[in-house]
This record gives sequence, structure tokens and C-alpha cells, in this order.
Amino acid sequence: MPLTPPITLNHLSFAWPSGEIALANLDGTFPSGRTGLIGANGSGKSTLLKLIAGQLHPTSGTAESSAPLSYLPQTLALEQDATVAELLGIQRILAALEAIESGSVDPAHFDAVGANWDVEARVRAELEPLGFSGLDLGRKASTLSGGEAMLLAVTGLRIADSPITLLDEPTNNLDRPTRELLYELVRTWKGTLVVVSHDIELLELMEHTVELYDGKLSVYGGPYSAYREQLETEQLAAEQAARTAQASLKVEKRQRVEAETKLARAKRKGRATQLSGGMPKILANHLRQKSEANAGKMRSHLDGKVDSAQARLDEADQRVRQVEHINIELPDPKLPAGKQVAVLGSAQDQFIIQGAERVGLVGPNGSGKTTLLRQILAGVAPGSGLGGKLFVDRVGYLPQRLEGLDGQLSAMENVASVAPTATANDVRQMLARLLLRGASADRPLAALSGGERFRVYLATLLLAEPTPQLLVLDEPTNNLDVD
Repeated sequence: MPLTPPITLNHLSFAWPSGEIALANLDGTFPSGRTGLIGANGSGKSTLLKLIAGQLHPTSGTAESSAPLSYLPQTLALEQDATVAELLGIQRILAALEAIESGSVDPAHFDAVGANWDVEARVRAELEPLGFSGLDLGRKASTLSGGEAMLLAVTGLRIADSPITLLDEPTNNLDRPTRELLYELVRTWKGTLVVVSHDIELLELMEHTVELYDGKLSVYGGPYSAYREQLETEQLAAEQAARTAQASLKVEKRQRVEAETKLARAKRKGRATQLSGGMPKILANHLRQKSEANAGKMRSHLDGKVDSAQARLDEADQRVRQVEHINIELPDPKLPAGKQVAVLGSAQDQFIIQGAERVGLVGPNGSGKTTLLRQILAGVAPGSGLGGKLFVDRVGYLPQRLEGLDGQLSAMENVASVAPTATANDVRQMLARLLLRGASADRPLAALSGGERFRVYLATLLLAEPTPQLLVLDEPTNNLDVD
């Protein structure tokens, strides 16, 4: 008896409130073990995970799981006062244990604890190899870096030990050492794990690869490299088939033209014979009618061959993938060479940025990179601690967690708000060069994928009036697909 797949999709469809279709009639299954779910930005991966997790409800069809599941969204949404215990998902159990230790005999507290009497010890055992030994479980999660918060959230799901776990872009914000820690968690994960990611090293740890492309799911055995190898083989075959079909179409069209030429010559010859009086009129009419009937059959046959060759070419072309690339023209910020732009650091150790430079700010998770950027932007002067001072007032900032724009407004509306003199066509063309076209440009920002939202934020920087002379980008490759 075949085993039931952990996740099954049956004619799954989902449309946004605007009526735009995100997924249509999607069928497929996810195998047991570790699976990487891949696809271009905007293909619907995060939407699909939310449907499987029950965070969204299908317009039609079903997304069924064979066992309870846990889900980690692409962006951690935590209350301002949320604690590390809440991030780990054990706050309710710890509160119940504390109440029981204080003398409570409320059955609800015992139900909350269940079999997890040793939960704190198990959590400590999981946290120690990750470098969180002695971490205060009551500490506010907002004091953690983005990478630390993500690693703890993944650890919380590992502790929860659900039969099925869904992770959406878990390596966002992680530095190299922290990624290695997460990779080790994934290598030893129990149960079924589905990971949406563009991190190739993480995808290489997968046992299966599922691609969401052109509204369809395809399952490949093996990690990302095996998928790429098979896809390249398929594409070479598809390109060869397209070339063969193109050559066949040219042959059929040429034969159609040659046949038409022969028919025209025969028709002229018959007319000349009739006019010369070399054939009785009644016989000439009979032969003409017969010739026209035969010509009609020949044209129909040849047209059919041309149509068939065109259909084969169209089918072959559909199997050949066309990869689009971002194509933007950067505006001139009119920044003189050597002009002092900013100073950052401490009173004893300062670094000066001047036009025109590209500066990489590196350091481990929790070292304060994002804090330093915010202090520079806020004009906190270097003193005993770290800070910065700006010497230009035209600054564009791309925050790590993509904050600051209105999630209910469309991409068009958000970009137009920073470029009051740009026409609607200017804004639409800029978004198109960033591969945001049609309905994607008009959809609310909150409904876009992480990679699409990033491109909207980028557009607000590139079209801002006046043009920024300093761009500050915090983790700009989060959520971006490989292409």
C-alpha cells in the first residue's frame, strides 16, 4: 500500500481580493524528507506555503497535509514586547510550569505543559551549540539582530518537533557562521521539511527539489545541483527541438510557395491554350474546374502541413525558458569626486566616506551593523560609542526588514509618492525595468513577494527626487532569486 504524501495539492487556486490570480488549478505532492521549493520571485512560493499552512484560504481546491505542521514565515512578525521564549514558541508552557510550581492545580496549566516538563532543559541543550548558552528567555526579541531572531525561530520549530515543517527563506539576515549553524540544524532535521530558499548551499542539503514555474509544480530527485543538471538537459533538448521545428516550418512554407507557383503557371498555360482555340470550350471548362478542385485540395493539404509545423514550433518554443533580467539606468547624483559624504566610527577610530565609493559593512550577527547604520542616519555623532555624521542631506535607505512604505498602497502609488514630477508612464517604465509589470505594479505592496517588495523599495530610491547622493542598503540580497 503506497504511503500518503505529506502534502497534497488538488486543483488548488488562489486569487487576491483584486481578482488577480496567484495560483490556478495547481496539482502536485511533496515527498517525505527534506525538500527545497524553488522558483522565481513572484511565482507564488510564499503564497503556496501560506495556503499549505492555513494562513491563507484557497479560492478553490485544497492543500492537504497528512499530519500536523509548523510554519515559519519569510518575515518574523513579533509584538514589540515579545520575548525570546515567545520567539522559541515555549512561552505558554513556561508560564504554565511557573503557575504549577507556585501551587496552581488548574487543569488548563497541566494541559498546556503536556509531556513537556523538561522543556527548558531541552531548549538549553539546543541553544548551547548555537552560541546562545545562558540566553535569558525573558529577553526582548527586539534586542536581537535579524539573524539571531531567525536562528532562534528555526530552533523553536525544531524543538516543537512537528511531523511537517515549512520554512520560508530561513537564511535571510544570517552571517556566514550562523548559516553554518542553520545548515547543521537542517542536516539533522527529523520529519518532513519544506524550505523555500534561494540559498544554493542550503538547497544542496535537500533530498528533493520542487519547482514552481509557470503555474505548475515539477518534482526533481536530488538537491539543487541535480535539478540544474536535469533542467539544462531538458533545455538543450527543447532548444534543439525548437530549431528543428523552425527548419521544418521553413521547408513547409517554401513547398507551399513552390506549389502555388506551379499552380499559377499551369493556370496561365491552360488559359493560353483556350484562347488559342486549341481546345473546345466545354472541355476547357471541365479541365479548369477539375484543376481548380485539385488545386484546392493541394492548398488545403499544404496549409495543413504548414499549420502542423507551426503548432510543433509553438509547442517547442513553450518548452524553452526565457530568463528576464533587470535593466535599469542609474540616475546621476551629481556627487563630486572626493566630496566628504559621511564619517562613522568612534571618537578614537573614524572612517570617512567620500564620493564616489562603494563601502561594505561586515561583521557577525549581533555585532551592531544595522544599529550603526541607523545611528549614522539619525546623525548620532561619534563619541565614546559608535555613531556617524552625514555631510549630505540626500540619502536613500533600504532597511533590512523593508519598513517605511505603505503596505496597502500599490507599487505604482508608493513610487509615485517619492517622485512627484514623474509621470505615471515614467513610474510604470521604471517598475517594468525591474520586472514589475501589469497587475504586479498595481497590487498592494503587502501582497507582493519578498523579492518583488525589494524591487519596489529600490525603485523608490532610484526615482526619488532629488537623486540620493548616499545609498544605504541593509542586506539587499534578502529574498532575491538566483537570476
